[in-house]
Amino acid sequence: MREIYLDNSATTKVCPEAVQKMVEIMTEHYGNPSSLHLKGHRAEKELESARKTIAEMLSADKEEIYFTSGGTEGNNTAVFGAVNALKRRGKRIVTTAMEHSSVMESMQKLEKDGFEVIYLSPDKSGKITPESVANALTADTILVSMMTVNNETGTIQPVEKVGKIVKKANSFCLFHTDAVQAFGKIPLKPKKWGVDLLTASSHKIHGPKGAGILYLRKDARIVPLHYGGEQEHKLRPGTEPLPNIVGMSEAVKALPDMDSEYHSMKELNLYCREKLSHIDNVYIHSDTDCLPYILNFSAEGIRSETMLHFLEEQGIYVSSGSACAKGKKSHVLKALELPDSLIDSAVRVSFSRYNSKEDIDELAKALINANNTLARSR
Repeated sequence: MREIYLDNSATTKVCPEAVQKMVEIMTEHYGNPSSLHLKGHRAEKELESARKTIAEMLSADKEEIYFTSGGTEGNNTAVFGAVNALKRRGKRIVTTAMEHSSVMESMQKLEKDGFEVIYLSPDKSGKITPESVANALTADTILVSMMTVNNETGTIQPVEKVGKIVKKANSFCLFHTDAVQAFGKIPLKPKKWGVDLLTASSHKIHGPKGAGILYLRKDARIVPLHYGGEQEHKLRPGTEPLPNIVGMSEAVKALPDMDSEYHSMKELNLYCREKLSHIDNVYIHSDTDCLPYILNFSAEGIRSETMLHFLEEQGIYVSSGSACAKGKKSHVLKALELPDSLIDSAVRVSFSRYNSKEDIDELAKALINANNTLARSR
């Protein structure tokens, strides 16, 4: 049975270029980048080369790139680091009701610690309007956090417009965006957009797990979460996982042309929409202007987990939502005010350059089969 992997927003297959470079680092340039001998010097050169590659991807200076273990650590570092640096200036934080759990749970912890957190609701298309952000800002707002692309629906948020609003309204307020699902898929220009903090992850772009980055604008200051070393300018101390970092760098180098790949994914997404439109009781939740790499839909009456395992038996791998939620009901779809019957049956498919229209054909056949086979919940 052929494997059809349609869960690329959860994680991706590591590309050959990244694997090859990682093996080289683990077997040849395996020194500690902080060591003063030749092995350490060569490892440091690899580290700084990777930093430069990723900085160029973001039109940033390499001194603004800090390596992390992934999106969750990056988001925690950005949110708590910003708040701890600015807490004497205010207690108000503005975010959205659709953020990744690593941001949502950080915000819930800050609420317990006495901060005021404003959760902005999306419009019917899933977008947060710039006007709602502007209306939420006050003189004591110290942080705004808004993801660039939603990990469940693919909604692209107006980060560039919001960045300008934040900077105009409050000179010291920091603006953070979780760009984990956007990195490598759409152009990101944090400096130009007024973004102070941006997070991204390696394993969403065919790099290894265990590596990510935090972009921190040169003039911005945050407080580190960890202590005990000089690495990453003391913002993220500890020996750098060099194989993972260079794997991320090689994955960036191996990315196809962004515009042509976006067009290819758009074609695949539209093809999938067309196929789904002919299946009874299927409702699509991702708007046509969402990131085409992600498509969220429901086969109403068939629970997400039931559908997921049915498709798995056909060799098709999808998700019931965010992988980090581990099956919990989607707060994103709840924020969109979808009925429980659609939330309980939601499925996310997410594409990569390794997918084809033939994969979609097999998915559609399996969904029709599921409609005819599985008992619907009442």
